[in-house]
Amino acid sequence: IASYLQNHPKIEFVNYPGLSSYKYHELAKKQMTNFDGEFAPGHLIYFVLKGADFEQSREKGRNFMNHIADNAYTITLAVSLGHTRTLIEHPATMTHSVVPTEQLSNYGLHAGGVRIAVGLEKAEDIIKDLEESLNAI
Repeated sequence: IASYLQNHPKIEFVNYPGLSSYKYHELAKKQMTNFDGEFAPGHLIYFVLKGADFEQSREKGRNFMNHIADNAYTITLAVSLGHTRTLIEHPATMTHSVVPTEQLSNYGLHAGGVRIAVGLEKAEDIIKDLEESLNAI
């Protein structure tokens, strides 16, 4: 899922410890291991939708989330990201909606940033939902 997002033309960047492009990937490989010593980068992915500016990126995030909420089969809109189902949120219009767009970066947020917690569904099904919603924006 992270690789799919990283290669999508509407995505500015993806932060996920399992990607070799992640700036702390080598550190993550040392620290994020399971009981058998295998690399286990987790299921949280952060990605940013491209926009000409922060306001456009925020609006694209809002539209993306609205499409997910109305049409996705495997992804559920949520502000809490701990569940067996795949959950997604757009902080700029959900948890941090009262923060003005130009101040979001003061809180470490990008206006077009989206957080997804991958659940137990098939990756192909999640990617299909993401693709349909990305096409909608």
